[in-house]
Formats: sequence, C-alpha cells, structure tokens
Amino acid sequence: MAEKKSNKTSQIIATGRRKKSIARVRLFPGTGKCVVNGREMGEYLQRDTLLLVARQPFEVTNTGDKYDITVRVIGGGISGQAGAICHGLARALVKANETFKKELKDAGLLTRDPRMKERKKYGLKKARKASQFSKR
Repeated sequence: MAEKKSNKTSQIIATGRRKKSIARVRLFPGTGKCVVNGREMGEYLQRDTLLLVARQPFEVTNTGDKYDITVRVIGGGISGQAGAICHGLARALVKANETFKKELKDAGLLTRDPRMKERKKYGLKKARKASQFSKR
C-alpha cells in the first residue's frame, strides 16, 4: 500500500474546554502568529484581560515567538472561549515538549476548570433567585 505523504510541517493538535466552550488548537513551529476562527487573536478576543488569559501558557513557558497557533473554538461565551484556548494551548505545549509539564501544572493551566452553569430550578426565576417573600 502506498503511504500518503504530507507537505505540511509537523503539527500538534490538542483540545481545551471551559464551561460550554471547546477549542481545537493546532500548534506549528513558527514565529508567534495566533489565529482564532480565521481572525487574529487580538481581533477575536477584544478585551486585554481575555487576551492575557488565552496567552498565559506562552508566558509561563517563554515560547511566545517559537510557535504559530491556529484555533477553532465553538460554543459558550467569549470568556469561556478564552479559557478553553488557554487549556488547549497548555495541553499542546506539553505534547510538544514534556519539560513544560511541571511549569504548566504548577501554574494550574493543565487542570480543566469543572465549574459549569447551575441549572434553573422549578418555582424559581433562575438557579437560586426566588420571588420576594411576602408574609401577608
């Protein structure tokens, strides 16, 4: 059987999750270019705090200019998506280089944040918000 040859350079694929968001991260050797859903990361994550959250694994490992990333993120809101990108990026960096694992784990970036939105209960307006109690 003939093997399929790829012209692309080696890529590392990882998945990150946060709340309802799922981010598929592709890591390539490069110059630090970050693309999220076809747009620049700074353009997609418009708040500076979200940009800092998403790029946190690069800051911890000092590898911001060594890799290019392409991210496809779906679901949730912009904050959850930034957290999912961070989680996926941390996982991809560990696949790229095992020595980053201790640094990223100490920073808490490899742990998936389990907090989810609480479900609405019957008889209440939201998960915990009730109508005002009236004695008479």
